[in-house]
Amino acid sequence: MNKTIRKLAYPYYGWLYLLAIVPIAIMLVLVFFDIEGIGFSEARFTFRNFALFLEPSTLEAFGNSFLFATTATLVSAVLGYIVAYQVFRSRFRNKFIILTLFILPMWSNMLLRTEALGNIMERHNIFTDLLGIPGGFNLRGTGLAVLIGLVITYLPFMILPIYTALEKIDPSLEEAALDLGVTEMRKFWKVVFPLSIKGVITGCIMVFLPCLSGFAIPEILGNGNIMLIGNIIEQSFRNMSYNLGSLLAITILFFIFGSLMIVNKVDKEGGTLI
Repeated sequence: MNKTIRKLAYPYYGWLYLLAIVPIAIMLVLVFFDIEGIGFSEARFTFRNFALFLEPSTLEAFGNSFLFATTATLVSAVLGYIVAYQVFRSRFRNKFIILTLFILPMWSNMLLRTEALGNIMERHNIFTDLLGIPGGFNLRGTGLAVLIGLVITYLPFMILPIYTALEKIDPSLEEAALDLGVTEMRKFWKVVFPLSIKGVITGCIMVFLPCLSGFAIPEILGNGNIMLIGNIIEQSFRNMSYNLGSLLAITILFFIFGSLMIVNKVDKEGGTLI
């Protein structure tokens, strides 16, 4: 029976190898070989590609990426914890309905959601047109627009792990704390928050990584004015600068693998992963 199940998994392994491992291997080759265009006939082994990290545009993109990703993660952590905690304390029986309201936008196309959000940020948007009121401030094309887009898009990835961690807390621990005479605020900081920190860490990583590597949101909401590392990668491959694109993509992959190792170490049971 076990051998039959393993055989059924062979097509999956084949697709995984073809669509994931092979592209990563190709990018590794492109990192260490100087290749122009799409030809491998004149490929030369070199470490010169690593000097591309020192280019001002690349360093600026890395700085912007970490700045926006960190800020969006911190804002999402605060908002996500408040929402998750309120849902957790809610007396509403079907809490999953409330959580579904936050998950529903994720079922739609992200590009369409981002473009719709960008329309709202413009001076003359759908609301000003329908209500016939004068246009306001044009937020689109600014760093604040990109930050708002990142938070709105990835906030559900923060809420769900935190809520899952809160649900796993033993109610008797909170009752014991109250029996000892602690206040509600002290109970939260001494009991609830430490026991939900795994969900916070998981949520932070799940928000930080896509914010760090994404390019669609800064491209649409930033109007090309905000360059993140994802935009540099996209432009590099589009302009056939495969060496730089591969180097940056592999760098992001190392961040992803390292973050997954942190999640695996912090939450060995996988209880906060959605």
